Amino acid sequence: MAKQQLIMFCKNCGRENPSYAKFCIRCGYKQDEPDKKQVCPPTFLVQSILVTLFCCLPFGIVGIINAARVSSYFAGERYEEAEQASKKASSYTLIGCILGVILWVISFALTDLYHVL
Repeated sequence: MAKQQLIMFCKNCGRENPSYAKFCIRCGYKQDEPDKKQVCPPTFLVQSILVTLFCCLPFGIVGIINAARVSSYFAGERYEEAEQASKKASSYTLIGCILGVILWVISFALTDLYHVL
């Protein structure tokens, strides 16, 4: 079974051209690259909300803000900024989670120490 070949049309003359053609077969007009489907990076919104509620409020809020930016940047076709916002949301969420766990451990340790004295 042969592979299905994508066909593009020249914007200058309307002639059919194969998708790999860099120039039109008929008029020689430079062809655009075929659109590559972009995939929205993960937003980490749910994780950021959970970190805000249960671990560390400041880092969770920054994570939520960056998570919200991912979708808006992606919708505006600002793909690189969406990727950066996704990485920031992930980083702040992870830092908030780790910091929250550390603070919980310290809190429980101090509470147990207080009851011993």
